[in-house]
Amino acid sequence: MASLSAATATAAAAATRLLPSAYTSAASLSYRPSVSLGSLRSSPLLSRIFLPQNSARRLSTGRIGYSTASPPKCAASDPEQLKSAREDIKELLKTKFCHPIMVRLGWHDAGTYNKNIEEWPQRGGANGSLRFEIELKHGANAGLVNALKLLQPIRDKYSNVTYADLFQLASATAIEEAGGPKIPMKYGRVDVSGPEQCPEEGRLPDAGPPSPASHLRDVFYRMGLNDKEIVALSGAHTLGRSRPDRSGWGKPETKYTKDGPGAPGGQSWTAQWLKFDNSYFKDIKERRDEDLLVLPTDAVLFEDPSFKEYSEKYAADQDAFFKDYAEAHAKLSNLGAKFDPAEGFSLDDIPSKGQPEKFVAAKYSTGKRELSDAMKQKIRAEYEGFGGSPDKPLQSNYFLNIMIVVAVLALLSSLIVN
Repeated sequence: MASLSAATATAAAAATRLLPSAYTSAASLSYRPSVSLGSLRSSPLLSRIFLPQNSARRLSTGRIGYSTASPPKCAASDPEQLKSAREDIKELLKTKFCHPIMVRLGWHDAGTYNKNIEEWPQRGGANGSLRFEIELKHGANAGLVNALKLLQPIRDKYSNVTYADLFQLASATAIEEAGGPKIPMKYGRVDVSGPEQCPEEGRLPDAGPPSPASHLRDVFYRMGLNDKEIVALSGAHTLGRSRPDRSGWGKPETKYTKDGPGAPGGQSWTAQWLKFDNSYFKDIKERRDEDLLVLPTDAVLFEDPSFKEYSEKYAADQDAFFKDYAEAHAKLSNLGAKFDPAEGFSLDDIPSKGQPEKFVAAKYSTGKRELSDAMKQKIRAEYEGFGGSPDKPLQSNYFLNIMIVVAVLALLSSLIVN
């Protein structure tokens, strides 16, 4: 298995390009440019992932703190560990402001999918292959080693979580924690076992093509996505910023980026570039603020008739955008994945540990006779009178005592009547 061992300081610095934080210096997905347009390294859109390759840039483990030396886990994730990992990711997002690069990480792992190839893992997709050096060195993935650095302690802590699940969990959680919609995710993705199973370079899109609309369709149609999903996913540019010294796009600094968070500088697509909303579509449509970035592949969303239909809709209706985005993100995160169990599982179906059993009076009926509603209410009133509640069980056997008292009183009443 390949590993990322002992990078030079120059390589580590070159890789740190994509996040508004101390660890990642730009904020989103990146492009491989045409000769005339340069490259975009900071954008949370899959179609802007490629960067120019630099033969002098090399990534390895010692200096960057990430290793793939341990054997990969080729089985489903443990649901409890995955749920705990989600809480750790939330804390990471609060301190590192790494939402954009986490979105990018999940999308890059899934975005190599080719719907015309049936075999796994040759078809690419969300299979954890991005953890291997050979794929990390693809031009599109420059800088994503920083996302791996941030997630590796969580992976070490929860060793029964696959990388494929962890990448997609981080991506969806980043959207949700930035104020975006809840993504209907499922988990249980199986990891590829070695670097020989990584997809070849070239499956991710270029930037600045002669025909932006045609290029977007060529790439995303190959993944099985449609025009609505292309536009909805483009809305993730509401997160992130671009830096001209690293991508060739944007301003060195604007009023929105001069103070960070994270390393200051760059140009964002939106004023609040760590908040997920529909302002991306509004700002592109209006183009009134010269401090906000608009790229050719952004502009085409309001120029192409089919794209424009959805862009206009999302600019006017954030709820519609959130709904379509959540569906498109979930679909993208499943591309090419092999699940174990085959149907996957949802973290929302896993109950939290330590929840007290709710009080149900009928549970304490004897024999085959059901307690009357009046008796249930009476028992419940007595139960709550001693400090119990439907969501808080009593700490001692008060309920048994109540039943004994009721039984004794009933016996005495019967004797007196007789």
